[in-house]
Amino acid sequence: MSIPPLGRLAATAALASGLVLASVTTASAEPAGTPALDPDQMAAMQEAFGLSESGVTDLLDAQAEAAELEAELRDELGADFGGAVFDTETHELTVRVTDPSADDAVREAGAVPERVEHGAPELDEAVEALNGAEEAASDGVHGWYADPELDTVVIEAAEGAAEDAEALAAEAGLDVDTFTVEEGTEEPRTYADIVGGTPYYFQQGSDWFVCSVGFGVEGGYVTAGHCGTAGSSTWLQVGGPDQLGTVAESVFPGQDAAWVRSGGGHTPTPLVDDHAGGTVTVTGSQETPVGGAVCRSGQTTGWHCGTIQAKDQSVNYGGDIVNGLTRTTACAEGGDSGGSWVSGTQAQGVTSGGSGNCSSGGTTYFQPVNPILEQWNLTLLTG
Repeated sequence: MSIPPLGRLAATAALASGLVLASVTTASAEPAGTPALDPDQMAAMQEAFGLSESGVTDLLDAQAEAAELEAELRDELGADFGGAVFDTETHELTVRVTDPSADDAVREAGAVPERVEHGAPELDEAVEALNGAEEAASDGVHGWYADPELDTVVIEAAEGAAEDAEALAAEAGLDVDTFTVEEGTEEPRTYADIVGGTPYYFQQGSDWFVCSVGFGVEGGYVTAGHCGTAGSSTWLQVGGPDQLGTVAESVFPGQDAAWVRSGGGHTPTPLVDDHAGGTVTVTGSQETPVGGAVCRSGQTTGWHCGTIQAKDQSVNYGGDIVNGLTRTTACAEGGDSGGSWVSGTQAQGVTSGGSGNCSSGGTTYFQPVNPILEQWNLTLLTG
């Protein structure tokens, strides 16, 4: 999780000491093109994806078009829509279909059709069934999600816990041909740190934790739900005296979402810290498709990029199960929770947790931002 340095909330959404950018405007989630990236963000994406400056621009342009195309085809195809995956190398959007008669519509729209057996509606139903049976999940079951590329629901389990995953699937009433069990050694965890003697930002019991601001909204900012309970205070340093705000709403587990009502003269902005001396100005919250490129900002590890692997994943954080997360290849570590995820200048979500680290790599999950805005009627700050 991450909140920026003392006196400044640019790390994801707000500036302290009452500073306001004259160009700041407010807007609800709206699709936007691909405004020019600041030099530091451009450099980070060039390094992450091995592209030239023009290559990054082309990628983000193609990705924005693919996001709009995916939404159009999802509506047009209805039950025949089987999911979509964007390829960051070819810039193609592959759309899975359950009925061959839908192929022509996909091609005419500019995407590549691919036949699948189950498709998104059936896989989404399977995920919902698992969510409904989540109380039967043992600690050996780490999570589950629909994988549109493999046309299956993946249930992740600890090594030797495949039977636990199969038992959960049976409890949920899944057919054996709709799910796959994957065993692994890494266990998901939320990214909150207890750091003795250094500045923290919220307190639970006698312990202090540090988290990252997510995105500025009218009246405050959004962040992760495990980064503070409703009514608790957030601070610019351990124990005050500079109070950043008060947690207005918080949900964890189930979701991992919260928003903080700012106070003390701290003014939210549409900025995200790129941890290289600059900031990214958020211009909207158009959702990026599976396969698309994303970058994240966090206090502990700074700025890291990766791709989206899956959406609507359920994750078991040691008995606290969170649904509806997005799975990515970007790394994160303790202290990065709550931080911003962007695709170009489009807000995507706030860091929830994951496994691995930024030395050896890992998997990180984020809570999508649009559901947070919608459920609490918040307005994203854009510039």
